[in-house]
Amino acid sequence: MLATLLSPTNGTVQINGFDTQSAAASVRETIGYMAQETSIDPELTAAENIRFACEAYGVPRGDRPDRVAELLDLVDLADVADKEAEEFSGGMKKRLDAATALVHQPPLVFLDEPTTGLDPKARNRLWDYFLRINDRGTTVFLTTQYLEEADQLCDRLAVILDGEIVVEGSPADLKREVGGEVLDIELADETTQQTQAVTIAKEFDAFGDAAVAETETGISVTAETVREHGTDLLVAFRDAGVTVTGFNIRAPTLDDVFLAITGDELALEETDEQRMEVSQ
Repeated sequence: MLATLLSPTNGTVQINGFDTQSAAASVRETIGYMAQETSIDPELTAAENIRFACEAYGVPRGDRPDRVAELLDLVDLADVADKEAEEFSGGMKKRLDAATALVHQPPLVFLDEPTTGLDPKARNRLWDYFLRINDRGTTVFLTTQYLEEADQLCDRLAVILDGEIVVEGSPADLKREVGGEVLDIELADETTQQTQAVTIAKEFDAFGDAAVAETETGISVTAETVREHGTDLLVAFRDAGVTVTGFNIRAPTLDDVFLAITGDELALEETDEQRMEVSQ
């Protein structure tokens, strides 16, 4: 909807002073958009793809050679400018796609889960290009399922759950709101003892109003007094017959922010209705 591809069911949005419904064409002239699936032509070279985007966006002919060279350099594809895109790796295609979204020098660019499906090395490299784009003065609006990505890249973020913004702020502010420290507890048999462990932790008076959530290997407990009373909880588990195979105390992360909101660390990957929205 923000990119004018869909009409809102209600409400209005203005981008760069233009209404997304009544002035959609003007909005498109001032934004860049990179979809989940790359929109480059595999039969064109890297340079040809960018030149084609320049033509589509009406970049003046005299400006195109410098614009193409500048963007190829920005995404480190200058050395393969004359290679067809079909020869590129997934990460290279994503970088080229990002370059085509910037040919008209928009003040705002939307990136829709741009690193999905990439290996960690390619993902980290793409992060660097997004930061470069932001350093050039472009606002980056990013949707991502990777909480680490949101933590690394964003100045401000919002968590959307079932179509509603449930929390927003800077990563540091959101982690601070979680409060205290996190006790990760690994269980010998999380499938049969997880529910019992959650119940014990929630009823553990020494932790007060603690946030307790199930994890892939056991449970996590976030509270102000974790370090002081963590061993007491482990004793309570032992007395109840809950077998603990490992534990760790650490500072909160954005994963813990999400856990505090949903109570389920897997929810973010299991539904398309939950997204981390990031703006820089």
